[in-house]
Amino acid sequence: MEVLRRSSVFAAEVMEVFDRSPTDKELVSQAKVLCRDYIHSRLIRVGIGWSKPEYSAPFPGGKLAEVSSILLRLGDELEHIRPNLYRNIARQLNISLHSETVVTDAFLAVGAQIFTAGITWGKVASLYAVAAGLAVDCVRHAQPAMVHTIVDCLGEFVRKTLVTWLKRRGGWADITKCVVNTDPSLRSHWLVAAVCSFGHFLKAIFFVLLPER
Repeated sequence: MEVLRRSSVFAAEVMEVFDRSPTDKELVSQAKVLCRDYIHSRLIRVGIGWSKPEYSAPFPGGKLAEVSSILLRLGDELEHIRPNLYRNIARQLNISLHSETVVTDAFLAVGAQIFTAGITWGKVASLYAVAAGLAVDCVRHAQPAMVHTIVDCLGEFVRKTLVTWLKRRGGWADITKCVVNTDPSLRSHWLVAAVCSFGHFLKAIFFVLLPER
């Protein structure tokens, strides 16, 4: 699908900046690449035929593939904890998938609530799981072009909310330390916190969006 295709040259450029201090623009570009890869993985998992994006090919010795793999692993853990929370996102939010404005506003509202009490890698993984769940809904409801909107929306959210936090940690590669150095029981604790943040938000946002949608 064209909205998920990017050239291998672009992927190589994105991968390269993982090895030095990234700029704001680079962090946002990386966030969007990771989002496309995450969405692609979830579409394949639910049985929706999709051509694997060129940028998602393995990069020997590079960190892009490693970061993407870890982000997906954290997402797997979140979805294991609450298997129904990251499915049928549109239905849970009671929104129409035919309006770009509605989808964008809902996603930004979800993101804002997830990070109300601070930023953790668990909450970042939760944001990506929401984006992927929403993208799956869009494709299933014959709105595949909306996937591009979701990716751009996540990039904008990262630019406004997460870039400063990411820069303090040296970029996206910091997520690899999080998984390697964190005791599994402790990791489960902050993943549960991320799930609870999203779960509580769904209950609240339903009543906010219902009168308007």
